[in-house]
Amino acid sequence: MKEEVTAIFDIGKTNKKFFLFNADFEEVYREYASFELIKDEDGHPTEDLAVLQSWMKEVFERILKTKKHNITAINFSTYGASFVHLDKFGKVLTPLYNYTKPLDGTLTDQFYDTYGPYREFAKVTGSLNDGMLNSGLQLYWLKHAKPNIFGKIKYSLHLPQYLSYIFTGIPLSEYTSIGCHTALWDYSKKDYHSWVYKEEIHKNLPRIVSTETSINMNFNGKRIKIGVGIHDSSAALLPYVRSIKKKFILVSTGTWSIALNPFSRGTLTDEDIRKDCINYMRINGKPVKASRIFLGNEYGIQVKKLAQHFKVAEDYHKTVKFDFDTFFDIIKDFEYCFRWESITDANMPKKTHFTYHKFEHAYHQLMTELVLLQVENIKIATGGDEIDKLYIDGGFSDNDVYLKLVSHYLRNMELRTTDSSLGSAMGAAMAISDNKLNSKFLRKNYSLKKHVPFMIK
Repeated sequence: MKEEVTAIFDIGKTNKKFFLFNADFEEVYREYASFELIKDEDGHPTEDLAVLQSWMKEVFERILKTKKHNITAINFSTYGASFVHLDKFGKVLTPLYNYTKPLDGTLTDQFYDTYGPYREFAKVTGSLNDGMLNSGLQLYWLKHAKPNIFGKIKYSLHLPQYLSYIFTGIPLSEYTSIGCHTALWDYSKKDYHSWVYKEEIHKNLPRIVSTETSINMNFNGKRIKIGVGIHDSSAALLPYVRSIKKKFILVSTGTWSIALNPFSRGTLTDEDIRKDCINYMRINGKPVKASRIFLGNEYGIQVKKLAQHFKVAEDYHKTVKFDFDTFFDIIKDFEYCFRWESITDANMPKKTHFTYHKFEHAYHQLMTELVLLQVENIKIATGGDEIDKLYIDGGFSDNDVYLKLVSHYLRNMELRTTDSSLGSAMGAAMAISDNKLNSKFLRKNYSLKKHVPFMIK
């Protein structure tokens, strides 16, 4: 008898992944792919939508024919800040503009002059001035800079919803994609911001449905539920929200380190905007306060420099474990030593300087300074909320020095780490499932580990 499974396409910027999950959200199959980027009309690299679509259809049709699994549902998790624009015939009109593509500063100034002031706009939309990362401004750009193209747009679909559209032919919008720093959503009104209506851009945005919506379709005589897609950060948060009863902060670490507070209330404050907070959105439409820092990127830059300075292998940093005596040598007469390249901090010196003779000492200094930034980042996300549970996943979740220091500097919080490369895919599966989670889910599926602060001598 075939095992009933949910199929998930989890589309990242680099890796394109396909998973099958059983009823207990256990992975039973996976395959990865990656594709060469193409260039848009301005020569900026971007996703090859045609190749991506062909791969997805080939994988789906092949798995449908397998004798081992019976697909009962399918959903889609992708990165955000990306629109696919369709004409009245359902044909893709433009490239999938990369969110790293520069946005004309004159146009941005014009936008905020018309719909600002900036700080008030940022507070209610949970969106800083981040260019194409504010996908709503992509629509503004198209309308004012490429009116001939804009005039042909029938629907603009966020990438997760476009992938769903490939299988259903039904254009829809959903909350997590709308709410991820797009500059489209007014969190105080729980509706599109007034600028969307004044520019009549709402006419290009399909009707909004719940993230948990699914559409029954017939494929080769099989009835399959097709989800409407979900933004990957909101998807990765979902397993935590559904299995943890008390308030918590989740720190997702990687190139960016993002502290997520899914229990924040109301709109962001002036202080939040000053500290570069943004909003994501839960599947129920509630805001997720997020504080981000380019921690993983800076870490990569600095450990490479240290490896060159001390003439060790580039991956030597992976072998370093926390040493109590080394740490206390550093903090007894502590001073900041590192000049950051991708982070701005008032405490950093004009240039990097240290007198250490061993890589391990310089590495502990580096990690102490980075963790102090991380701790501030977590406190910003926490705000005035009383939260004593902290979860860390991603690249730093197995870094011994990082974890010991976070645990030390946030002794008032219970620190746990999780290990899962399936977070956003699993969240997408949960979004269209009626199955309930219990408190043991993370321990069973995410290798949950508890970390206790070290004793101070």
